[in-house]
Amino acid sequence: MPTEPSQPSEEPRAIPLRQAFWTWCRVAALSFGGPAGQIAVMHRIIVDEKKWISEERFLHALNYCMLLPGPEAQQLATYIGWLMHRTRGGLIAGILFVLPGFVAILGLSIVYACYQQTDIVQAIFFGLKPAVMAIVLQAVLRIGKRVLKNGTMIALAAASFVAIFCFNVPFPLLILGAGAIGLVGGRLWPGQFSVIRGHAAVDGSGVHVQQHEAVLPDIKPTLTRSVIVSSVFLTLWFLPLAAIGLTLGSESVYFREGVFFSKAAVVTFGGAYSVLAYIAQQAVEKYGWLKPGEMLDGLGMAETTPGPLIMVVQFVGFMGAYRHPGALSPLTAGILGSVVTTWVTFVPCFFWIFLGAPYIERLRGNRLLSSALSAITAAVVGVILNLAVWFSLHTLFGSVETKTLYGLRTQVPDPATLHLASLAIAVLACLLTFYWKKGMALTLAICATLGAIYYYARTLVA
Repeated sequence: MPTEPSQPSEEPRAIPLRQAFWTWCRVAALSFGGPAGQIAVMHRIIVDEKKWISEERFLHALNYCMLLPGPEAQQLATYIGWLMHRTRGGLIAGILFVLPGFVAILGLSIVYACYQQTDIVQAIFFGLKPAVMAIVLQAVLRIGKRVLKNGTMIALAAASFVAIFCFNVPFPLLILGAGAIGLVGGRLWPGQFSVIRGHAAVDGSGVHVQQHEAVLPDIKPTLTRSVIVSSVFLTLWFLPLAAIGLTLGSESVYFREGVFFSKAAVVTFGGAYSVLAYIAQQAVEKYGWLKPGEMLDGLGMAETTPGPLIMVVQFVGFMGAYRHPGALSPLTAGILGSVVTTWVTFVPCFFWIFLGAPYIERLRGNRLLSSALSAITAAVVGVILNLAVWFSLHTLFGSVETKTLYGLRTQVPDPATLHLASLAIAVLACLLTFYWKKGMALTLAICATLGAIYYYARTLVA
């Protein structure tokens, strides 16, 4: 049964901000493996080891973060930091979660842009691309297991896949539709829609440990607070864009990247995988920021560095500005594009948490919220499956055509352009991931090594 929010029966533990800082540094350093791995690391450290928050509160926060656009793991860290130390804690947890990945991907982007024509970079990414296919497939199965627990959820996922793959339905429309279906279905058929419940403890004990949590008392949400938070973060979000537009021009690549990724930041529901196909298509076909296939290189970087997978957009921002530098040097332009893209991607994440957290804390145990989350997550499974198909076709085949038949859009590969070596590495990656249960880092390392060996061997033979 839904539980009502309750106040702690004793004073919450006060965790020194310095101690929390070093703990969040540890979480950030271990944040490999995509959102599932990152959330598991946070749960182990924050809930199991430190016992700073309860299982119920952790899952309630996670459910809210999964409803938001943007990387749920980073937003979950921000939310927990806010619970413990309010704004300072949220900023520390959220920024530290992003910082290692930002530094790593910036360095890799510089190497990639300056040396991508050299054998070493091409050799490494030759094996990484098919390995990423297995990771995307794992994401489909992982999320599907969590939410596709009955025929209704399976039907929502299937409808989502058909809508985006065959009819090119915009992703935001899919999410809004799924959320509406979840809210209505939660009222009429609660048993079919409430498949994700954030109020139940995983161990099944039913024991609430809220009185031992290291969280501050609830803040009563008010209109005044909401206006202040909105004013601060909307200014932080858009003032730099306005400054870029005034100084460098609205046609500059920096302003265009800022606007484009600001839009992406509000539709990135379900994590990075769900919006990458759209970003890749726009970056290649409309703006010319990337060459075909380079999005997979960027995703390979994001997969092998700590932090959210959405950090791949930093690579896109760097390459776009590097290729269209304007009056700046290409390297300086790339760094600026990288910073602008990262800024407009993550400032909204802090905005959603600091604005919504007080309201969400008052909704703990709300059944309709769980129903909406279940429906949205089911739709996201279909979207990620679309991404898996798109990535697989463009990795395994040299030529893929988009054809329309009777109003249905489909991707048709040319069988003559099949890359047998890529197929072999992809099969190995799937075996390592699903059969031998090897970790992501080991799988990527093995595939990158084999890809490099094949690449150099082919070069020598040629």
